Amino acid sequence: MAIKSLQGQYSVRAYLVVVDESPEAETALRFAARRAAKTGGTVRILALIPPAEFVQWGGVQATMEDEALQRAEALVTSAAGTLMDESGIRPSITVRQGEAVAVVRETLDEMDDVAALVLGAAASGPPGPLVSHFAGADAGRMPCPIMVIPGALDAESIDRLS
Repeated sequence: MAIKSLQGQYSVRAYLVVVDESPEAETALRFAARRAAKTGGTVRILALIPPAEFVQWGGVQATMEDEALQRAEALVTSAAGTLMDESGIRPSITVRQGEAVAVVRETLDEMDDVAALVLGAAASGPPGPLVSHFAGADAGRMPCPIMVIPGALDAESIDRLS
């Protein structure tokens, strides 16, 4: 579904998904892909690289940062491939380094076409830092709705609910 802006231009709604190696990220991505397919939208994948810890030797630190970047790129490439195979949607991919909450906030501030931030919640235990922050302390200041997808949902439930 396209959204008409005040200037009369149409933009496609995008669902922003933060991906990592967790099962809840896969759940969020599946939901976002299904929702985007049903609404004529698209998916934006954001992979986060934790801030680099200071290492006394610059060469070691550069190697650690490069390895983290390679892991993140492999993760989003895999996620994008799965998304294309299952829904036919070609996502846009962003890889950024920094503190997770700050990077997600900056990304949302830069992307005015995001219809919702889609986060996955763990099937058990306390919520992760992104869910805790954006669905808690920052919920009232968000530029878009937040969709928190329960990690206990199976693929059929996600497909039905999206």
